[in-house]
Amino acid sequence: MRLNRGLVVSAIAVVGVLGLSACTDSEQAAPEPEVQEEVEFEAGTTMAELNEAGTIKIGTKFDQPLFGLVGPDGTPVGFDVEIGKLIAAELGIAPEDIEWTEAVSANREPFIQNGDVDLVIATYTINDTRKEVVSFAGPYYIAGQDLLVPADNPNGIEGPEYFQENPDAVVCTVSGSTSEKNIQEYTTNIIAAAGYSDCLEPVRTGAADALTTDNVILAGLADASDGEFIVLGNPFTQEPYGIGLALEDTEFRDFINDVLEEAYDSGAWAEAWEATAGVVLDTPEPPSVDRY
Repeated sequence: MRLNRGLVVSAIAVVGVLGLSACTDSEQAAPEPEVQEEVEFEAGTTMAELNEAGTIKIGTKFDQPLFGLVGPDGTPVGFDVEIGKLIAAELGIAPEDIEWTEAVSANREPFIQNGDVDLVIATYTINDTRKEVVSFAGPYYIAGQDLLVPADNPNGIEGPEYFQENPDAVVCTVSGSTSEKNIQEYTTNIIAAAGYSDCLEPVRTGAADALTTDNVILAGLADASDGEFIVLGNPFTQEPYGIGLALEDTEFRDFINDVLEEAYDSGAWAEAWEATAGVVLDTPEPPSVDRY
């Protein structure tokens, strides 16, 4: 994958706004985590049940370059996928025994609540409203919402204030996402799509003036567009990405937070980043987990 010259994302500190890395001609394969074969968990915990089953169901995005994108063999690849593998390995579950399910923004809470998946790792912003119905481990990354526009930026958009100042302007985002809620502070003239890639055609044709979501998602879409789109590099929120699981499953949540902290310390988190999102973006410092 090669970084487009037009892609612009500002450098940031730990809290979120990412900078672009140098161009890279090809992605590396992320190192496979070591699967723990001799592990024991307290009876009745989710960890014990998953270890005994030998499989885990994880919901992730299938249409987002760098974080969750279905590969040629039908298996998703990306940073979120690698985080899922790290957790599964500590449960004694090999990557080939993970059952991946496509999770879009609108179905993440229902999937967890209904038991359709054990975890959701899908560029999933932690917020207080969601914490009323699901629990979160992490965050394992902090992004920031930004805007993607045509490479020549014909309307001269600099930030979300453009939509306040131009009420006829249209922005596209995904239905049920945090991005949709955030942009409603600036406009109600919104195309609500099923997936972020579905917003590219409206921006391409002028039916929408911009696509808005987290900068890392936009970076992947812009990088894959062969210079057709750019990211403004002017994020206006902080989006802590968490791992969604069943509400009040405290033991499982603590276990996942332990896995994340161990991955931070061992370098496994950085290796996963550099083999996926790090093809386009600089490697940030991992955030502190929130053991609320």
